[in-house]
Amino acid sequence: MKEYRLASWPELPANSGRTAHRRLLSAMSQRHQSIAQLVECSGLKRTEVMTLVERLEMSGHVTSREVDEPTSTSGWRPLGGWLRRAFDGAGEGH
Repeated sequence: MKEYRLASWPELPANSGRTAHRRLLSAMSQRHQSIAQLVECSGLKRTEVMTLVERLEMSGHVTSREVDEPTSTSGWRPLGGWLRRAFDGAGEGH
């Protein structure tokens, strides 16, 4: 899976100055993001996000990287695994 990060802030055309585009750029400026994460945070359609990312990539404003396993948008995933193991083991001794 590919993730994208903003390398430099682009000049947006007048018709692209929407809040959703700014939200997407802000998220990409903080860390690498997958297309699914960008769709979720921006509220744009998947095709709109892909088109914008491709345009930014072609103009040199975006860097990308390949990631082996999908990243979670939730910080609760590690805690959920710990809780599951803790409660599964709690019933063994009783």
